[in-house]
Amino acid sequence: MPAPIPPPAPFSATRARFEAGTLIPREHLEACLATIAAREPVVRAFTVVDREGARRAADASAARWRAGAPASPIDGMPVGLKDNIETADLPTTYGSAAFAGWCGGRDAAAVHALRRAGAVIVGKAVTTEFADVHPGPTTNPHDPRRTPGGSSSGSAAMVAAGMVPVALGTQVGGSILRPASFCGVVGFKPTVGALHRGGIGDQFSQNCLGTLSATLEDGWAVCHEIARRVGGDPGSRPFAGGAQPAPPQRPGTLALLETDGWTMAEPGARQALESLLERLRRAGTTVIDRHGSKRVARLEAAIAGAAEQSLAINDYEKAWPLGEIDSRLGALISPGMRERIARGAAMSADDYVALLGARDAACEALHALAGEVDACITLSAPGPAPLGLQWTGQSAFNVPASYLRCPALSLPLLQVDGLPLGVQLLGFAHHERALSAVAGWVAGV
Repeated sequence: MPAPIPPPAPFSATRARFEAGTLIPREHLEACLATIAAREPVVRAFTVVDREGARRAADASAARWRAGAPASPIDGMPVGLKDNIETADLPTTYGSAAFAGWCGGRDAAAVHALRRAGAVIVGKAVTTEFADVHPGPTTNPHDPRRTPGGSSSGSAAMVAAGMVPVALGTQVGGSILRPASFCGVVGFKPTVGALHRGGIGDQFSQNCLGTLSATLEDGWAVCHEIARRVGGDPGSRPFAGGAQPAPPQRPGTLALLETDGWTMAEPGARQALESLLERLRRAGTTVIDRHGSKRVARLEAAIAGAAEQSLAINDYEKAWPLGEIDSRLGALISPGMRERIARGAAMSADDYVALLGARDAACEALHALAGEVDACITLSAPGPAPLGLQWTGQSAFNVPASYLRCPALSLPLLQVDGLPLGVQLLGFAHHERALSAVAGWVAGV
């Protein structure tokens, strides 16, 4: 097995050096570019690296820091973007041959916000085809024989490899939380709609913009600066977690969610989670589960089959734009994706309404727990990243967070056989700050 890689450096420490004048953004960027040059031939996280554009942005950032007027706390932060997020100056290919070289000539809302906050856009991150199926070439920085997860594969891998401190990702099923777990970084999926999705390749009803980051603080700061400038989706409450996560606070009660993933969990993964839960209990937190709480049992019943339900919802919502793309460029779309488009087209509106009703009932079951627990806890994956690059891994542990449209975090707190494994925390809609307080405490136990 390859030697363990060191944890990626937090940008918060870099920013302190910018403030002190002992480091300038261009120097920090050049260090990132050197890491990219050294590791990218194996990791293959990027579709494109915009070296000159990033250098210009870093130099502009340096001028603001010298003048004592940084645009924001993330001014000068190198950031990667998943390749389903539009940029005015770089191709956005959605991981599909149908969009090879395509550039829409506009920035997505999040990119628009990041540029105005002074972030340095380094390049685009590999994603699966239409952020869905058919993995790209990215490998896991901890072991290139293993998947980095998907669909935010390049985003997680570039952070884990130390190429950038933060990258944007998106999640419909498990596309932020699972790659974070496999690559040993922090994955943050806010409440659906809390970060503006304009200019992202799809706006499926479970799709959510989020971050892969070296630390929770770094990803949190990016979310805050995006929300400050462009808010959330039109008609949705924007992310309001503050500029920094809340101070750690011991939760009184956590709910252990087994989910459909429990029967798939590897023995080492279960043991690692149970060891963590025992430490939490000894520190004064009560952990309840379906066997001791009717409300937890009701939630477990409501999310049973969430993966299949989510898949059907997502397929129905493919009628546009993917159905339109298929009708014009179908020869350039994988057979697996075309099959899913066809399945969605065969569904009726009544089928879809029934699926939404079941999802709404699951969300209500989660909300009913709000007075009983501070957050829910479970694994982020059944085990460490599996061998092979033709599959992004099992998403059964991650889909419930998407199905419930709630905020969720994957924290790199566990190891199995020397490989990273995430602990997942699920909170309540628009209560990201409370979730961050739990996360900070759990990470410190």
